[in-house]
Amino acid sequence: MMRLSDLQSKNLVNINDGKNIGNIIDAKVNEEDGSIKSLIIEAKGSMFSFLNKDSEVEIFWSDIKKIGEDVILVNIK
Repeated sequence: MMRLSDLQSKNLVNINDGKNIGNIIDAKVNEEDGSIKSLIIEAKGSMFSFLNKDSEVEIFWSDIKKIGEDVILVNIK
């Protein structure tokens, strides 16, 4: 079993351009079965991103292609 805290320690990388997307700060969970619907990411690049909700990005679970030991590969166009 993997915990959200396990996911938060991994780097998220977009497989289309190889860029690091940001850090996992939260998750949306399906109320019916407890499965993860999406991950909320604090996008890289803004020094004051904690003041701006627009710096958050939602990554849907279906966009995750592989979870490795150190990295999560995501398909974002």
